[in-house]
This record gives sequence, structure tokens and C-alpha cells, in this order.
Amino acid sequence: MAYCLIKTSLTLVLHIVLLIYDKIRKKIEKMRNNPRDWQLSDLEVIANHFGITVRRGKGSHVSFTHPKWVEILTVPAHRPIKPIYVTKFVLLMDVLKQEEI
Repeated sequence: MAYCLIKTSLTLVLHIVLLIYDKIRKKIEKMRNNPRDWQLSDLEVIANHFGITVRRGKGSHVSFTHPKWVEILTVPAHRPIKPIYVTKFVLLMDVLKQEEI
């Protein structure tokens, strides 16, 4: 009985993780297809999922870093984010995906 409960719990957790990953993947694809009208909170959700460090300085910029990235992506904290920064963020996400494979 305990084994069935553990197996069911693990299956449920795996299902939830896959749903979250699918939502993140879809959001990245939406960013790729239309880099306009995104907010920093959207980038931060994705960044946290992939282990990207988000640093808010004293000023009006937010920095995204990851140990596997050569560069630091600094994004002005204006709403909405300019499309060039969303495009750069998506390209850096592609670098992470390539290194996972």
C-alpha cells in the first residue's frame, strides 16, 4: 500500500514538473515569435526555472547571469521591455538548451 502511495505521488510530481516545463517552453516560443510587450516578471519566471541569477541593482536595470554564459544580459527596467532584449534573452536560453543536450 505504501509503495502504491509513493508511486502515485512521484507520478503526480513528475506530471506537475512536465506541465510547468511545457508552459515555460511555450512562453519562450511566444517570446521568439513576438518579442514585443513583455515585462521583466516574464523573464524572471523563466530565468528562475533555468537557474539563471537575477540581480536588481540600485538603478533601473536588471542583470541576468548563468555560469554557462560568457556574457551578462543587462535589461533596462522599463515597461514594456524593448524587443532586442527579449530576443537576446531567448538566444541565451537557446545556448542553455544546447548545452543540456
